[in-house]
Amino acid sequence: MPFSRLAHATTPTAHIGLGLAAVGRPGYINLGREDDLPAERSVEALRERTHELLEAAYAQGVRYFDVARSYGRSEEFLADWLNHRPDIDDVVIGSKWGYTYTADWHIDAEAHEVKDHSLATYERQRAETAELLGDRLDLYQIHSVTPDSPALTDKELHARLAEAAAGGLSIGFSTSGPAQAEAIRAALAVTVDGAPLFRTVQATYNVLETSAAPALAEAHDAGLTVIVKEGVANGRLVEPYAPDVLKAVTAETSLGCDAVALALILRQPWAGVVLSGAVTANQLASNLHAAVVDLDDDQLSRLAALVEDPRAYWERRGQLPWH
Repeated sequence: MPFSRLAHATTPTAHIGLGLAAVGRPGYINLGREDDLPAERSVEALRERTHELLEAAYAQGVRYFDVARSYGRSEEFLADWLNHRPDIDDVVIGSKWGYTYTADWHIDAEAHEVKDHSLATYERQRAETAELLGDRLDLYQIHSVTPDSPALTDKELHARLAEAAAGGLSIGFSTSGPAQAEAIRAALAVTVDGAPLFRTVQATYNVLETSAAPALAEAHDAGLTVIVKEGVANGRLVEPYAPDVLKAVTAETSLGCDAVALALILRQPWAGVVLSGAVTANQLASNLHAAVVDLDDDQLSRLAALVEDPRAYWERRGQLPWH
């Protein structure tokens, strides 16, 4: 299991990962992103920014990097950096298949990605990922599994994924939407020849959206590594957008709203890796302060009052514009 490498890491930031969803393509839904990236969103400009972030993250102890076929050129940017840093052999690399990037490097595209969990898509995208990341890939995840996903019932797909696992690749899945818990429990029941198929689960969990927590605890107890995404709720939990309660707790810590929001996740006993989605080196440094935030019972109680109904949370997320 590649994540066993992190068990030996001594830096407190080793269990914070860097996701490249927001820098691998010119458009994404994070609030404030239009001001955080250069006005020129050329391929080379974002390649340079991605490499800057990867260098900064590695230097500060980050050891998990997360990309996907649908994150524009994220796999390509990460592969370029790894090829230029052959000395780095202690990182864990995860990617995802199941969405195809369709925006053709346009911010105002009608559709930025198209979902398809078929065996044919897996085979095509597995070959595309292999061409870029080769044997540096440790984890391949089904992207955004929901309870109605055919990936949960396609036995032929399961067999192919099991073949990849037998060849040394860890197989995981990510979830999204208000029924994350249901999707996680359904995935935990998937077996091939009596053995569980999935080794990791990546899910949205943050101070506003906590509904997946019981299922994530079950996944952890079943031996899966839990990766948490969208810990700052696509920018809703950072200045200036953060709720007043979070701002008040943050003022008591002398750190940033983002650090407090991520610290809340790191303290969950089932959280294996918590992703930063930073797009600037300063944001990344602020995110990494989460590893040293200490929250008391009163602060935790006040933050718990911010939880939203999952359907309301995901409806609002679906309305965020692509910047």
